[in-house]
Amino acid sequence: MGRLVSTEGLTEEQTEILKLVRQFVDNEILPVATELEHKDEYPTDIIEGLKELGIFGLTIPEEFGGLGESLLTYALVVEEIARGWMSVSGVINTHFIVAYLLMQHGTDAQKAKYLPKMATGEVRGAFSMSEPSLGSDVSAISTKATKTGDDSYEITGQKMWLTNGGSSNLVAVLVKTDEGEDSVYKNLTTFLIEKEVGFGETAQGITIPGKIDKMGYKGIDTTEMILDKHQTNVDQILGGVSGKGFYQMMDGVEVGRVNVGARAVGIANRAFELGVAYAQQRETFGKPIAQHQAILFRIAEMATKVETAHAMVVKAARLKDAGKRNDVEAGMAKMLASEYCNEVVQDSFRIHGGYGYSKEYEIERLYREAAFMLIGEGTSDIQKMIIGRALLKEYKL
Repeated sequence: MGRLVSTEGLTEEQTEILKLVRQFVDNEILPVATELEHKDEYPTDIIEGLKELGIFGLTIPEEFGGLGESLLTYALVVEEIARGWMSVSGVINTHFIVAYLLMQHGTDAQKAKYLPKMATGEVRGAFSMSEPSLGSDVSAISTKATKTGDDSYEITGQKMWLTNGGSSNLVAVLVKTDEGEDSVYKNLTTFLIEKEVGFGETAQGITIPGKIDKMGYKGIDTTEMILDKHQTNVDQILGGVSGKGFYQMMDGVEVGRVNVGARAVGIANRAFELGVAYAQQRETFGKPIAQHQAILFRIAEMATKVETAHAMVVKAARLKDAGKRNDVEAGMAKMLASEYCNEVVQDSFRIHGGYGYSKEYEIERLYREAAFMLIGEGTSDIQKMIIGRALLKEYKL
């Protein structure tokens, strides 16, 4: 079968990485994804395989034991993994964001301590901004770190929607420090919190209650995190300086939006593959349904949407790799890819007819997974606000 997203214009190394990942997806993920997803079972063997491929250290510099690859390479790898099972790409995403935050904003000591172990997957990352009473309104964070000495802090609060909440052992957490700045955004600090893998009380003052039961995005552990007078110190502040957390996290979210866009492309690509294959197998009125104009037009539109979304993700990744701001492009890529993903999956679902509603067919899983793309790393409405405000500044009269 042909593939929509090509490797044209990539280096030999990038092409080889994508080839290996695609083989892994075809051989190790696709055959078991739907079964594991229906059981809501953590993909332990798949994760171990990705460790062996070096995916956990894909973007970590070689000096710390990683592969030193670009955001573009990472985005293309995510497209491939999400084509197999979106939940697996979620395992990689939060880990990647924490590694990125350390690379961009960490102290030399923090980089040396965490990055080599993150490259092998020994240390697994999660990051947390949301709380039960807030989503996109980061300024409303109530989890607070109170100074208890010259170098010590005590953190209390409740965080929500931690991807890898149970399987991680390093969490980048955005909290309020309230150390005297006028702007609330300058009173937010990112702490690097170490914990044990698992659920229940995993460290002093840290409790991971259990997995949140979700419509889709299963297998992966999405959790709350309760902090009750957790003791930490200034060495665990990302970059070593308080009050920088909001800007650090927004930098991480930009690359996270590229990731979600790439995930959406991967899901849409798989939905297209399933739809076009089924349309050539299923016959009505004496011929394959692919030969009916209504289905043929639908296939053409699906393919165009996948290609367009892929191009937007590539553009956003290339800008970030070049050291330029990509908040607008990342927002556009995330919004477009997630909306197109849902449209492509729905079209494939319609091509499958009644069989698409059966759990025996893979498209049923994709239908539930695609919905998460609309809200992950900020809804389409939030992306429109970010894009619109930036455009007004650029085109100000």
